[in-house]
Amino acid sequence: MKPTLGLFVLFILMNPLNAAEEAFPLKAKRILFLGDSITAAGGFVNMIELQLRLHGVDPMPELVNAGLPSETCTGLSEPDHPFPRPDVHERLDRALAAVKPDVVVACYGMNDGIYFPFSEERFQKYQQGINRLIEKVHASGAKLVLMTPPPFDAMPLKAAGKLLPAGQEKYAWFAVYENYDQVIQKYGEWLLEQKDRTEMVIDLYTPSMAFWKQQREKDPNFTVAPDGVHCNSEGHRTIAEAVLKAWGVESWRPASAEIIQLANQKGTVLHDSWLSRIGHKRPGTAEGLPFEKAVEKAAEIDKQLLPMIDNAR
Repeated sequence: MKPTLGLFVLFILMNPLNAAEEAFPLKAKRILFLGDSITAAGGFVNMIELQLRLHGVDPMPELVNAGLPSETCTGLSEPDHPFPRPDVHERLDRALAAVKPDVVVACYGMNDGIYFPFSEERFQKYQQGINRLIEKVHASGAKLVLMTPPPFDAMPLKAAGKLLPAGQEKYAWFAVYENYDQVIQKYGEWLLEQKDRTEMVIDLYTPSMAFWKQQREKDPNFTVAPDGVHCNSEGHRTIAEAVLKAWGVESWRPASAEIIQLANQKGTVLHDSWLSRIGHKRPGTAEGLPFEKAVEKAAEIDKQLLPMIDNAR
């Protein structure tokens, strides 16, 4: 007997990953995340992995977070930055060789405007950096997912008097151009135009801004980024939701505080170890565990974590 339409719809509703089975990142063996401090914080990467496990993705891709604080894809730095900002291209070949990903997810832009007003010269540097990233990732045989930078939140910095108007001699991450979000938005709009040159481009800016506006209707002082850049768990969840939706995972499944804590602990151990294994030129970055020991530590955490996830499904 053929299933009725009603039963078919019920099956789809009970199986939220049915549509996602064709999304190529979920078929990957290993997904490499590259980006600046927003990626390095690990929040949205850990949330993505946890949601995929809660949805029962099998086989489960290995997610490798190699985000590096302060990093750009341009090699540019503002004059008062305490050290030259690291450039992903200094370590990209090593990262691809060490991780051997099927898919690379990259998020650059927040640092690439170096917190100055828009300039065509810096914009061209950004385009060149992204173009090189596309070429290198594809040459390695991996597929590429580009993500637009999330918005820059000027509101809390304006209230603190930490924004500068146009026409200043210099700007910095601690003294930001007051309309820097317009720079970020322009970079993101250009990224969205690269959809025919990459396997996927995900818009983080629009859903993040929509969430902010919605929350500010209730609380005018609401922010997910008190310093304008680094988002809290609510901001990371908005990013994770945008990525999961692009991959076909529409629903968000709840997890206990203990599960979230263990997932973040595991993510931090592996992130720090991968950074050290790949190597980089950013000073002041803590050395991770030797890779073999980090894998052992992650496996110990999984012994606690995975049964808890199974029970939470």
